[in-house]
Amino acid sequence: MPSGKRLDLLDPTPFDWDDGDLALGLARTYRWGGHSAWPLPLSVAQHSLSVLQLRRGWASKPMNPVLELRELLHDAEEGLLGFDCISVLKPFLGDSFRALSQRLERAVFLRYGVPGWTPAEHRIHKKADRLAAASEAVHVVGWSPEEVRRTLKIRAGVLETDPLHAIYGGAPWEPWPPALACDRFMAELENLKKRL
Repeated sequence: MPSGKRLDLLDPTPFDWDDGDLALGLARTYRWGGHSAWPLPLSVAQHSLSVLQLRRGWASKPMNPVLELRELLHDAEEGLLGFDCISVLKPFLGDSFRALSQRLERAVFLRYGVPGWTPAEHRIHKKADRLAAASEAVHVVGWSPEEVRRTLKIRAGVLETDPLHAIYGGAPWEPWPPALACDRFMAELENLKKRL
């Protein structure tokens, strides 16, 4: 890892990376196979911040920081792996890839002290994740809403307003450069850790 730590992907422990390694890995791991209608692809770090903001926006009262942290880290294993598998390929990668991802997720959750998902929590998380995905497909990659429904089988609507725009400014839906995505993810991670 950039920190000098060593991560065994097949037998990960919670001590194999530091926060900077994770933030940089997520900022350099791209969604949508790296495809984008913008000059840059969308990072998993930026997506993770979007999902967190959606969940915050839906909460009737401020969320518990532990639950916010779990939302922020929901794709953390992809940053450690350096790979965000396109959904349509996951069935072809099979049970071994699923087990690898789950081992990495367990190590992440253990390191940061976040609980596993309950079925009810996972349902609302997936609602936010799919809404973010549908919106990214249209505003970042250039799909039509009909293509999102027909090809990706995502029934969620498409947001018009970028959930990150009010916080960070810039052009709505524009993917950030990796260094900026890393800094913003890291700042949110540090903020949540202080609130635990």
